[in-house]
Amino acid sequence: MNKIIFIVSILICCFSCKQVSKQENEHAKQELHYLKTSGIVFGTNYNIQYYSEQPENFQKQFDSLFEVINTSMSTYIPDSDISKFNRNEPVTLDHHFKTVYKASQKIYEETQGVFDPTIGNVVNAWNFGPDKNKFLTDSSTIRRLMRNVGFNNVKHTDEGFVKPDDTYVDFNAIAKGYGIDVIGDFLVSKGIYNYLVDIGGDLRAAGINIKNQKAWTIGIDDPNFDGSQSYSKIISLSDKGMATSGTYRKFKVDDNGNRYAHIINTKTGYPTKTNVLSVSVIAPNAMLADGYATAFQAMGIEAVTSFLEQHPELQVYFIYLTDNDALETLSLNNFPE
Repeated sequence: MNKIIFIVSILICCFSCKQVSKQENEHAKQELHYLKTSGIVFGTNYNIQYYSEQPENFQKQFDSLFEVINTSMSTYIPDSDISKFNRNEPVTLDHHFKTVYKASQKIYEETQGVFDPTIGNVVNAWNFGPDKNKFLTDSSTIRRLMRNVGFNNVKHTDEGFVKPDDTYVDFNAIAKGYGIDVIGDFLVSKGIYNYLVDIGGDLRAAGINIKNQKAWTIGIDDPNFDGSQSYSKIISLSDKGMATSGTYRKFKVDDNGNRYAHIINTKTGYPTKTNVLSVSVIAPNAMLADGYATAFQAMGIEAVTSFLEQHPELQVYFIYLTDNDALETLSLNNFPE
């Protein structure tokens, strides 16, 4: 009889605990406030959603953090720290610069130089950078500029950062992702663990969308050349960063009607010829996703497939054209379906 009473007591306790847990979840759901804010940064739009115990809008703090990052690393701002560094002027580079430098060095080494932040002057020459009045017209210009390309020549010493005088450093291919992570870390510092930070389609998701009690729903754009928007894939994402690099929107057309994609081959100085229209990368954070997406766009499908054998932490989704101009997709490393 005692055993029966004991078992019944356990069952009642388990049932009660489940009821309490359910009530606590419902209570937590009711207590958390949903907030959403948006604006413009890094030349694109940002949208930030989060659930907080306090109905506090952090837009001023977000904009302040963005200003700090721009002051540190925007090559579009003449008096930014990185602009002064590129002009070889005395400047103290902050922890934001150091963090992005370290991540860039990692990706540079792993991709054997395919990702190279010192390609910036060549990017400018092709008129894809902040200098709007340049357009490359001859091979001698390429050869001259390529002599100063090589991220391995940028060193971090006890005295600070040093580089060859004519080397130009540009973190635009990874700094946006870093900015997303900075906002995410700020939210965590405020006790906020359910959020989605989106800047120009690159993002970091944490926790869940409490309203739906599911991971955050993310859409990956179709490569529409006409500027319209539709989705190639809808996925759920939580506690990861994701970035997409594409050639179908950012390109230049010269006087002869030739189209040049914005992904520059760091070995030749010429735009990369590829059948890849876009590549989306999921990584532990948005900064790494941003950098790898740029590299993978240039590497192509075969090289990336091989690369991922040593990188299970990365998931990749390609949209590309076949030899017959048919649109195809490829998911690697269990990219979410």
